Amino acid sequence: MRKYYPNYSIGTDAYADIPMVCEKYGTKAVIIGGTHALAAAADLIKEAVADSNIMITGVFEYGGEASREHIDELNSHQEVIDADMIFACGGGKAIDTCKVLSQESNRPFFTFPTIASTCASCTSLGIIYHPDGSLREYSFQEKPSEWIFINTQVIANAPEKYLWAGIGDTMAKFYECTTSARGDNDLDHSTSMGVQISNLCAKPLVKYGVEALEECRNHTPGKALEEVILGIIVSTGFVSNLVGIDLNTGLAHACYNGFTVCKSTEEHGHLHGEIVAYCILILLKVDHQEEEFKKIYEFSKNMGFPVKLADIHATIDDMDAVITKALSGIDVRVWPYEVTPDMILDAVKEIEQVAL
Repeated sequence: MRKYYPNYSIGTDAYADIPMVCEKYGTKAVIIGGTHALAAAADLIKEAVADSNIMITGVFEYGGEASREHIDELNSHQEVIDADMIFACGGGKAIDTCKVLSQESNRPFFTFPTIASTCASCTSLGIIYHPDGSLREYSFQEKPSEWIFINTQVIANAPEKYLWAGIGDTMAKFYECTTSARGDNDLDHSTSMGVQISNLCAKPLVKYGVEALEECRNHTPGKALEEVILGIIVSTGFVSNLVGIDLNTGLAHACYNGFTVCKSTEEHGHLHGEIVAYCILILLKVDHQEEEFKKIYEFSKNMGFPVKLADIHATIDDMDAVITKALSGIDVRVWPYEVTPDMILDAVKEIEQVAL
């Protein structure tokens, strides 16, 4: 069995490491990313390699959707074909596009996250969509990126909502991973290590989350923001690479999937991590973690996360459909007990009472 994990550089000067890291892989790199990501980072990357042996063959937008069609379009450009390596710049979909492009052309890729909302820049899993945004397939590959270049000033300059939602989504990794693994005394080394690392997906975020959000709001990256970014991108990415699918998800994401059928929630554009943050409260109530619930409930209020159904434009009348959808997937097929519809409904009702 082989396991591969990326290295990373973090700080306001993270891009200064590009020549040292990348020159051994070739002399030509193509930068591919989202519109805003390229505006934020492409010139900084060019400046970082200006006096090195690395030449940037071109800068291309990934197309706005991680789709097969956009990958084919990128492959039609000679500048992309000629590159020895791929610099993936942006958020999850831009990076996932480059993962598949890299895998299919057998070229190394390096990630330059410009927002801290997911662990996509650290993982080997890519998600491919149809041009209309509907899911097409998952792309599984052996290796993640060779290196992650995390420029904290670039992330601090990004809209704070991405960091905010990223914190909510990341925290779920700890509660879902540890609950899914509970009672399994035969975990292999990789899985056991992932479960232990998952602690770093929640505790530092609770400690530094409010301060990190303030630093991002003021575009001043400091210790708090750096600790939270590492939790979102690196800790969560390592957990995702170490454990199997059943420990990568759980009741919080099951409930998130449930809320996707709630029309008013969708219409108001609530972010994935925002809804997941609320669903962590459901998980903690269902699992009778009352002290942890109190702590995370207070943290959620301080962060401005949803703490009641109205905060995500849902009502108790929506819950039958939400719960049916939540329990129709694979998210809680490995859980220490059977999750029933009544457990979720009772948990939501209890949370509503706390919120009064």
